[in-house]
Amino acid sequence: MGRLLSYALGGAAVAASVGAVSLLGSMAPVLRPLWTLLHLAVLGLGLWLLLTGRQPAWWSRLGSNPVVAAAPPAGWQRMAAPLRAGAAGGMLLALPCGLLQSALLIAALANTPVQGALAMGSFAAASSLGLWLPGMLAARAPGGVSVNVLMLRLAGATLVAASAWALSHDLWLRWTAWCQTG
Repeated sequence: MGRLLSYALGGAAVAASVGAVSLLGSMAPVLRPLWTLLHLAVLGLGLWLLLTGRQPAWWSRLGSNPVVAAAPPAGWQRMAAPLRAGAAGGMLLALPCGLLQSALLIAALANTPVQGALAMGSFAAASSLGLWLPGMLAARAPGGVSVNVLMLRLAGATLVAASAWALSHDLWLRWTAWCQTG
């Protein structure tokens, strides 16, 4: 529930703030090359994930704390406090997750904060299955099959497709604008 609420609030916030970002973007043409570099970096990351099936070493170390990295107990655990679990779910909006950031980008395209909240709420509900299913598949997978590698490669393919589309779409718009002026 905390995850659902935090995602909905995040969607409302990005939908409400997209007007200001649009205004800043139109006033600062210097951001166009940075946007292109960002997509090239995401394209490179997607290719890495797709080809290797593992995260880069620097990425794997992000947010790791050796003191906290103790192995959790096996099996299902009883929740000590539902409010604590809800607060932990609420903090998931701050995770550096590409899929979450892309869902926030879609929520930013909404016309109103309510529509942005509904978009993110829908994402939270639909992605809950995606959070539960890989664990179930990993528990039932034969010894030689790694579900994590398959998921990372699928994530890489998705990043490559999205970045390639964004880069080519921007180039196509520039080309058509150039052809119309000539």
